[in-house]
Amino acid sequence: MSDLVRVENLWVRFPGYNKTVEAVRGLSFSVGRERVGIVGESGSGKSLTGRSILRLIRPPGIMTADKIELDGTNLLSLSEKQMRSIRGHRISMVMQDPKYSLNPVQRVGDQIAEAYKVHNKTSNANARLQALKMLEAVQIRDPERVYRTYPHEVSGGMGQRIMIAMMLVPEPDLLIADEPTSALDVTVQMQVLAVMDKLVQEKGMGLIFISHDLNLVASFCDRVIIMYAGRIVETMNASELHNAKHPYTRGLLNSLPRLDEQKDKLIALERDPAWIDEESVDAFA
Repeated sequence: MSDLVRVENLWVRFPGYNKTVEAVRGLSFSVGRERVGIVGESGSGKSLTGRSILRLIRPPGIMTADKIELDGTNLLSLSEKQMRSIRGHRISMVMQDPKYSLNPVQRVGDQIAEAYKVHNKTSNANARLQALKMLEAVQIRDPERVYRTYPHEVSGGMGQRIMIAMMLVPEPDLLIADEPTSALDVTVQMQVLAVMDKLVQEKGMGLIFISHDLNLVASFCDRVIIMYAGRIVETMNASELHNAKHPYTRGLLNSLPRLDEQKDKLIALERDPAWIDEESVDAFA
């Protein structure tokens, strides 16, 4: 499988008064036209990694990398104007909470149509038609009615589907989904995942699925990247997650409740300061 995206030696730093915080430290990975999950606890650098691919780290944050390639094109060499043609058109990102990402004073249908028009020279009528088709594709029952609604008038699950529709309507090559189901109940969560999976497979896209839910990512993705303290500590096929070697990954797995195994109490994760060191990461790679 050829690489759609390749990242080499990615760093994200935030200078402070007393010291510089290294939020992402030396990440290197690649993604093809597949589903890749990035898992880690809050603060491990998952979302910053996704934003870095789109060059969305703003001052005072400092992002550096040897290479961030999309289909062989080094995104680091592009101007901001050229990057605007990449964002949305070639790479889209679904943010965590739609109520903070959607324009509260604009109808949701108009926002989806605008996302299509930005990257396609087309009429308003055709953009509206494409928006309605995409609302239907994400399994919204009455696209005409939902098209006319405002963000505050829809539920969390529907808002997340609207966000997915908006990000997919330009037909990007890569979709970055940043915890798109974290605020949803289990039944709606599975529906949203099914919609994403269907659309990604039909369009032959690559998917980076960012989450803190190890079981969810293991069941949904093809490969899993485990992050801790800004570094990748382990990468493996999702089907082989139970054979994880790094103690952090093993600790995450052991702390999860299981229906097929009875325990008196769940094992608390005990952290080792050595996990932060690069030498420790390399030992389990």
